Amino acid sequence: MSEDNIESSKAPLIEHFIELRKRVLRSIIVLTISFIASFIFSQDIYLFLVSPYIDVMGPESQMIFTAPQEFLLVKLKIALFGGLLICFPYFSLELYSFISPGLYKDEKIAMAPYFIFSPILFFIGSLLVHYLIMPLALNFFANMQITNNSSNITVLMLPKVSEYLNLITSLIIAFGLCFQLPVLLSLLARVGFVNSDYLKKGRKYAIIIVFLIAAFLTPPDLISQIGLAIPTLILYEISILIVSIIEKKRDNN
Repeated sequence: MSEDNIESSKAPLIEHFIELRKRVLRSIIVLTISFIASFIFSQDIYLFLVSPYIDVMGPESQMIFTAPQEFLLVKLKIALFGGLLICFPYFSLELYSFISPGLYKDEKIAMAPYFIFSPILFFIGSLLVHYLIMPLALNFFANMQITNNSSNITVLMLPKVSEYLNLITSLIIAFGLCFQLPVLLSLLARVGFVNSDYLKKGRKYAIIIVFLIAAFLTPPDLISQIGLAIPTLILYEISILIVSIIEKKRDNN
């Protein structure tokens, strides 16, 4: 390659790095603003997250923190987690805007749904955790309390504020990631890595893998594990249907 060709190839590369730098800086600014806003409302956000616990334990329910700085650290974690969730759609938009100039028109049309549905599916998984999985799991744990017994000992569930936050955020992340399954499998189908027949034949292995992943990602209670595994298996079946539609469109073209 001649020096002129090398120099001409450097220019577009530098332009790409400049464009990437601008988008990264914008993303950092948006994340910082979202972090500050989430920290300001961190107590209200925590009260929203803790509402399943209040519903199970009643209006007189209590939580504790055992270190003076613990609740402050909880608020900072909420601010970071909330900021990332708020920015997730914006990050997806920036990523799509960065790579779209290098795609053909039909590739842009094909990629757009993935950047749209990925945040939506993550949000649906988060709602499932808050309104279904957490109430079921907390009710299961609450039934282990020991009250009104002849041994004169009382065992109550008084979770630490940090441990409760770790529990619900880990479940939100686990469900949000597993709910990306249709996006992942349909994307792999478009590039030819998987097909509907392959997914159908691998269904029995998928069931085992899904339950193993659910056991690894969720707390050690059967309700959370089944609550993650069943929706994921339903999404696997939906993914097979989506992959079949992609194959039919490809064959027609």
